[in-house]
This record gives sequence, structure tokens and C-alpha cells, in this order.
Amino acid sequence: MVWQGCNTDGNVNDSKFNAPMPWIGIYIAAASLLCSIGMGADAFSAIRFSKFWFPCKFFPLNATSLTIIAVATKLSMDLNTSMPRCHDQLSKLSSTVLMCTVMSNFMPSIGTMENREIFSNVIALGILVITLVVNVCIQMATGVIFVFWTEHAVVMFIMILLLLFLCFSALTVPTTKHYLEFKYSKKYEIAVRESSKETDIPVFKKLREDVLKYWTMAHTSCPQFVVGRSVTCTASGALCLFSAAILIEAWLRTYLMPWSFRFCSGQSDYKWSITLILIAQTIAVGVGTIGPAFRWFLAIRIRCPKEWRKSFKDEFKIEKYWIQRLVEWRDCPIGLSIHSWHCRKLVHDTRNLVADLCIRMQISIVLVCKTVRIVSTYFIHLLFIFSFWFDELRRKVKQNNIISNNESGSESSQPNVNQDLSRFVLYLEGEDNLVDLMAKRNCNATDCWIRKGRKNQPKYLLQILEKHMSSTGLKGAETFDSNQIPSLGYGKAPNCWALPVVTLTTIAVSLPNIDRTSINCLMRSVTEALSFIRLIDQNLDEKEELINIRRAADAAWLGVDLYQKWLGVDIRKMAVQAKGPKEVIQELADIAKSKLMEYDQKTMAACLKDTPSKLPVKVLAANCMYRIAQTILQNQKTTYEEIMSVKLFEELSVMIADILAACLTNIPCLIHMECISSIIEEREARVCRAIFALGLTEKILKLLDQKALPCSDTNKMICVDDWHVFRKQDELHFSPSSDYETEAFSSVDICLSID
Repeated sequence: MVWQGCNTDGNVNDSKFNAPMPWIGIYIAAASLLCSIGMGADAFSAIRFSKFWFPCKFFPLNATSLTIIAVATKLSMDLNTSMPRCHDQLSKLSSTVLMCTVMSNFMPSIGTMENREIFSNVIALGILVITLVVNVCIQMATGVIFVFWTEHAVVMFIMILLLLFLCFSALTVPTTKHYLEFKYSKKYEIAVRESSKETDIPVFKKLREDVLKYWTMAHTSCPQFVVGRSVTCTASGALCLFSAAILIEAWLRTYLMPWSFRFCSGQSDYKWSITLILIAQTIAVGVGTIGPAFRWFLAIRIRCPKEWRKSFKDEFKIEKYWIQRLVEWRDCPIGLSIHSWHCRKLVHDTRNLVADLCIRMQISIVLVCKTVRIVSTYFIHLLFIFSFWFDELRRKVKQNNIISNNESGSESSQPNVNQDLSRFVLYLEGEDNLVDLMAKRNCNATDCWIRKGRKNQPKYLLQILEKHMSSTGLKGAETFDSNQIPSLGYGKAPNCWALPVVTLTTIAVSLPNIDRTSINCLMRSVTEALSFIRLIDQNLDEKEELINIRRAADAAWLGVDLYQKWLGVDIRKMAVQAKGPKEVIQELADIAKSKLMEYDQKTMAACLKDTPSKLPVKVLAANCMYRIAQTILQNQKTTYEEIMSVKLFEELSVMIADILAACLTNIPCLIHMECISSIIEEREARVCRAIFALGLTEKILKLLDQKALPCSDTNKMICVDDWHVFRKQDELHFSPSSDYETEAFSSVDICLSID
């Protein structure tokens, strides 16, 4: 009897053991392509948004990327598969070079990690790198790798250096974060104080000056940017470029100088898939070199002097933040309960010895990195001479144009802006020469984001505001919901900005005999407005009391926008079948009431303990529809029969425009809240969104700035219910009987005090 897996002689049947190897090769090639896609996405995003320190957004150092890298570098880990041909040996080298490329790309991503995350990820990467180096050395000793020995040795040395650069750069991240957070709090107080003094300038101009300051602080303190402009990241870019050059050299020697190598005959177990692996990994190395090479070149370009200096004493100065954490660790007491005096002394001395060794290694690594930067600057210096001449010529031409423009009556405020922004640049020790450059580029980046926002300004929202907004005040925001309408079964639920807008739009779309073009314009206007309203509601609802109400607005609008249905009711069919606008509004009120009563009969007893804002979304939407529909019917009670649908549609449009305008008065508050973030990792992205929103709402802000609002302090009227309170106070203040009632209450008070 022949057991499964054995041949007729009783030995293991290994004839099919290597059959899956080509498919494993496809798996390796796919992982390599994933690496190239991730690094390519980071490069594309950086070039698109002019972030030339190339932050890691799509391919950072984490468990997922490490797993992909482990698969992509399997060839370097394979100890006993024969690699006889030139493609096979090149794929071994490309796999090792790919690891260097990925490590260099990972450098900025350590800035966004917490301490525990940095520790775990760096340890995992170190284990992977050490395993790869050991396996390559074993293959060189056993003869699996029999060519490109020098290239492999140099690449492994670079790999070890990159690992050290990354590990010791990670030690500085907590220190630099703490230092920049402290400086940010001081600069932020200055920015707020200066902003509070500027009261006589237009809203848009004031906001632009504010976001310039916030962006400068947020961008220059961005953890990835801080790591990206460090000397270790610059040196890692140079080493990455060098490792890619080694792979190119091996390619060229293989195909242009074939006589210099002696390859073997035969075929690898990976067969045809080895070509796919080699192509995929070469592409990944090429794409992945873009980011590190740009970081290196930009650092050299910034620091390259116009005249070569003979002394570089200042360049080799070691800044305190490089070793501060290690010094603090060495000087702090050991938190171990050891009773023996000799053991305590031994542990303490051992800790000090390790700490001193790490400090010396850190200093050595920083010196090596600075040496790499200086050597790179020396060799690139001559290439930049022409560039300096060209920049000088362009600067003189620009100054002449500015002078001629000033003589003709125009002003150029850009230099003043840059000079002011330099006060808000957050920088580390040794980065003094980068302050003016970062201030200038931050101003350019802010203008770029504002221009992008201007190109996408809400066209239909502007149309409804310009056409339908009330000429005096914003009465629609105050009168859409009457306090005289009683609530059904529970207290009045608070309103968010979105729900009344959605409800009024639903009523307007339901009216009969309305031109389809007018309905489409209204729907598009509300769709554009809701993107702003959601942000305003979300940012202003700090206690998260209106979550269900916001969800009710989103659910109701989804049905109206996509299916022309409100809570399952076909509103366009209702408009066609209705005799007049009164019947439509009455029917909507009845449907809303039935929804409320249906809920009341089934589960009202279980929800008596809940506040009205925590009721189900359909109930909240129905409640809002009932109150607004009844308010419209009540306001038009006497003259309703004479009002045509078109006129009512116009009145509803005015009411919607007033609510939108009242809501959009919170845009300055929204922009400031977006700029305020306690998390340093999220600060830059939030300020960037605020700048884009500023450009997006430029015309809206100028339109509202020209509007005579009913209250000079709109900061106290941030919610839609605040406008109702203002209207109620306004009515009490201007009521004819208010003076009499006040006197009566005063007399009562006097009598009570006498008694």
C-alpha cells in the first residue's frame, strides 16, 4: 500500500513541492506593486498640494505596511531556492534595495505616532530588517547569492544606517512635540490678542489675516514637516538615492557588460514570475525614490550658500533636542523596588552606561547626517550658481515692477504679510535660517488654497441669497416656527439649522403648478447649503445634544433629493393631485400628525424619560413638518385663498434664504473653530480645511457683510433657536402694553417691599 505523499519506494514524493512557486512569485510582485502604489500616491499628493517634504499619508509605518513589505521582500528571505540566471540574481538585489527605499519613505510618518506606537512599529521594523540582513549574509555564504556581492554589502550597510536614523529620530519626536506645543500656545495667544483688536476691517479680510497666522503656526509645527526637514531625514534621502543608483548600476552592468559576470544555466523555481517580480520591484524603487530624493534636494537647495564658506563649525553643532530625552532618562531615578544596595547600584550604573552609549551613538548619527548634508551641498554647490544668478535677476525685475506699480497708485502688501508671518513661524534650534523661507511659502500656500476655494464657490447658494434674502433683517429665520403652535404629547424639540431648511424645501417642492426649473434651482441651492450647514451644526453642537435632529434632517433630505419622497410619501404626486397649495400643506400637516400619533400610541410610554431631542429621527422630522406647516397655515389664515402657488413658493424661498443667511453668519465662528485643535497631528489638516472654506465662502461673507443684520452681536445667535429668542425679546420690547405691564409689576414690587 502506498501512503499519500510517498512514492512506490516509500520516500517522500516531492515532485510537486515547487509547483506553486510561480504563483507565490505573483503574490510577491503584487505586494511590490502595492508598495509602489502607496508610495506613488504619497508622491502624487505631495506634488499636487506642493508639500515637498512628502508626508506619508497613504503608506505610513504601521502593521499593514510592514506586512506588505515582508511579503514583497520574500526573495531576500528565501535561503535555499536556487537563483541561477541574471534576472534571478537581480531580483535578490532589487528586493534588498526596496527595503531601503521603503524605510526612507517611512521617516516622516514617525512624527504622527504616539510613544507606544512608535516603540512597537520601530521594534517590528528592526526585527524585519535584522532578519533580512542575516538571511542575505547566509545566502552570500552558502552561494545562493553568487554575484553583486559588493552591491549587497553596500545596500545592507545603508539599510542598517537607515534603521539607526529612524530609531534615533523617533527618540526626538516627544521632545520636539512638547517644545512646539509650548511655543504654539504662546503664539496663539498673540494671534488671538491681535485679532480682537482688529474690529474695523471687513470680515473676509480679517479672517484671511487670521488664517494666515493659524496656518503658519499649524504648518511649521506639523510633526511630519518637523521630521521631514530634519537632518536625519535629509541624510536618509541621500542614502535612498544612493541605493537606487546601485540598483541602476547593477542593471546596466548586467546588460551592457555581460562578459563581466558568469551566471549559471537552469531555471529558478519561480520560473516566469521572477521577471514580474523584478519589474514590479524596480518600479517600486523608482517611484519610492521620488519623495526621499525631493527631501534631500530641497534641504540642499535651501542650505546651499551663494558663496562657499571655509568654516562649517556651526553646521556640526549638536542641538539639545537630539539628546534631551536620553539625558532625562539617564538622570531620572529608577522606579524599581530593590532592597539590596549592591543590586541597586549595579542597575543604576548599568542604566547610566547604556544611556551614555546611546547619547554617544545619537551624537555620532547626527554628525554623520550633517556630514552627508555638507558633502552633498559641496558637490551640488556648483550646479546652483546659475540658479542663484537667475533668482537674483528675477528678484530685481520683480522689485522694479513693484516700484512702478506703487508709482502708478497700486499697493503691494505681500512683503508686509511675509514679514508679519515670520513672527508666527515655529522652529527648532538650528533652524533660524529657515524662518523667512517658511513664512513666504506658507503665505503662498494659503493664497493657493483660497484660490482653489474660489473656483468652487456655491453658485446656486449665492443665487438664492442674492435673489430671495430679505431686504431688511432676516425675518424668515425668526418666523418659520410659531410659539403658538402646541406640541403633540411632549415638549418642543430644539432645532438644528438643517431640519427647518429641509422641511421648508419639502413644502416648497410639494406645491402645485411650480416651474420645474425653479424647483431644480431651489434643490441645488439647498444641496450646496447643506454641506456648510452640516459643518456648522457639527462644530457648534459641542455637547452633542442635536445628533438625532441632524440625523433626522439628513434622512429626510435623502428621500426628498433622490426619490422626491418625504418619510415615504411621494410629494411630487401630491403636488399633481392637489387642488391648491392649502390642500398640500394641510395634507403634509395631517401626515406629520399621524406619524406622531402612531409613534405616540405604540412606544410613547417607553420614551417619556427621554428628552425631545433624543426621539427617533422620523418623529423629529414629522414634528418639525407639523409645526412649520401649521405656522404657514396660521400666518395665511385670512388671505390664503387669494395667494397663488407661485407667490407662496417665493415666500418660502425667502424664508429659506433668510434661514440660510442666518446660519451662514456663523462661518467666521466655524473657521476659527476649525483652526483651534488641541491635537497637534490634526491641526494642519483642520486649518487647511478652514482656508479652503474661506475661499469657498468669500462672496457669501462679503454679501453678509453688506447686510444690515438685526443684531450687532451675531456671536450670541449661533443657533436657530437663538433667533426665535431674539424675536420674542424684540416683540416684548416694542409691545404697546409693555410699559404699562412694567409699571404694574413695579408697583406690586413696591407694595410687597413696604409690607
